[in-house]
Amino acid sequence: MSDEFYRIKRMPPYVIAEVNAMRHAARQAGRDIIDLGMGNPDQPPPQHVIDKLCEVAQKPTAHGYSQSKGIPGLRRAQAKYYERRFGVELDPEREVVVTMGSKEGLSSMATAISAPGDVILAPSPAYPIHTYGFMIAGATIRSVPTTPDEHYWKALDNAMAYTVPRPTVLVVNYPSNPTAETVDLDFYERLVAWAKRNEVWVLSDLAYSELYYDGKPTRSILEVPGAKDVAVEFTSMSKTFSMAGWRIGFCVGNQKLIAALTRVKSYLDYGAFTPVQAAACAALNGPEDVVAENRARYQSRRDVMVESFTRAGWEIPTPPASMFTWAKLPPGFEDMGSLEFSKKLLQEAEVAVAAGVGFGEEGEGYVRIAMVENEQRIRQAARNIKKFLTDNAR
Repeated sequence: MSDEFYRIKRMPPYVIAEVNAMRHAARQAGRDIIDLGMGNPDQPPPQHVIDKLCEVAQKPTAHGYSQSKGIPGLRRAQAKYYERRFGVELDPEREVVVTMGSKEGLSSMATAISAPGDVILAPSPAYPIHTYGFMIAGATIRSVPTTPDEHYWKALDNAMAYTVPRPTVLVVNYPSNPTAETVDLDFYERLVAWAKRNEVWVLSDLAYSELYYDGKPTRSILEVPGAKDVAVEFTSMSKTFSMAGWRIGFCVGNQKLIAALTRVKSYLDYGAFTPVQAAACAALNGPEDVVAENRARYQSRRDVMVESFTRAGWEIPTPPASMFTWAKLPPGFEDMGSLEFSKKLLQEAEVAVAAGVGFGEEGEGYVRIAMVENEQRIRQAARNIKKFLTDNAR
């Protein structure tokens, strides 16, 4: 009996989990760890969302199997959100499917549309599911940059010209996790034209659609006329409404891709718990001021983090969106590598960050810092880091 399982062999140890385990052990030992590593919202969902969950959960009929593609009311609510936010019309029956978070949606889509030997274009550095979802399905990854400059387009054209077999899918993620880079509608217009010309499906991950700052809203690829011919888009309730543990997301767009995802999911799950889906309806159909308040909270934290870390001696960039900043290792630590630096920072400064190498080879030399603690804790992290940098000055 072999224990050399095909898919497990293709998956290296999850680097981010290594630092998470150290953080957990330190907290178990009574140490006060400031966790800026995982993108885990620290605020609860809006009260009316929690109330709806409790209300529906009281109904005796609410505890059976739900619908794998999502209850009709939730699919309609997502379609209305896209029309209200992006001016995009969606058919709730054929162009919307509910997923158990965008992560599950991307993984199930990879299973639905790729086969062993297929080549997938995915960004590097990348959120791990953008690559490993397809690798688990047996496909091969060819990396492309995240920065949307002319080098990006050259990399796409080179991939189509020199890869055998030709790539069939391109994954894009803006605002990017981990780099926080954003794009404008011109980028998406050029991307849709490129995808049609090269006969490539586009999977757009828009999980951070509402965490944009300085009055510059994010855009959707589906705003481009004809985008639904080649693209689908994934969104999530996790960050917008602080519902990360509820596991509710969506895939919308191209009918063929939606049908493929829906079919695979029909074999894998019966959908999220119905009261959770009803509560998600309440969130999408409810007051929009809660979304603006959430955005303002993260922007304030961002400003405090950039200012306090810079004063501590670690200059970090100001992200235009998302809940992360993507920072180079501080001067003097470049040779250490992101994983060892993250471990040392946790041990000596009691601050947890995510090692950049956990997001792919191109992430080495960086760390991802999450804005998931309040401003007081962020300032405390900066003080700890200042002492750490001083103690380890070379």
